[in-house]
Amino acid sequence: MPLHITKIAYGSESPETLAAWLARGAKQNGGPGYALMTTRYMPKRVDEMTGGSLYWIHSHTIVGRSPIIGFQKNDEGRYSLLLEPRFIPVRRKAKRAHQGWRYLEEENAPPDLKNGETDGCDEMPPQMLGELTRMGLV
Repeated sequence: MPLHITKIAYGSESPETLAAWLARGAKQNGGPGYALMTTRYMPKRVDEMTGGSLYWIHSHTIVGRSPIIGFQKNDEGRYSLLLEPRFIPVRRKAKRAHQGWRYLEEENAPPDLKNGETDGCDEMPPQMLGELTRMGLV
């Protein structure tokens, strides 16, 4: 089972702006190949991430994922996380804010939403959704 990571979608106004950022990033990198995100440290468990995804946190809620292509060292001594330039919506799940990234085991990862499917959570204000999820009602 692949290992995933979570990251806050810092600076993103909504899941839609995040999807647009991924598409723009891929174009800037020479086509539809990948979007880049920079991180200071290489994950210690990088070998377990083959087939994994980066799960995006927006407003204290996991809202979607982007499959991980790989990691590479860049010229500045940091690491680039290469992502498929697509945003895959998932069944929303509350997640506390954190700095950097955190590991997410497969059994704790929320399932993908099928094409056109909605979980109805996008109609609720994010704070309300977070509270209802913490109380186990959603």
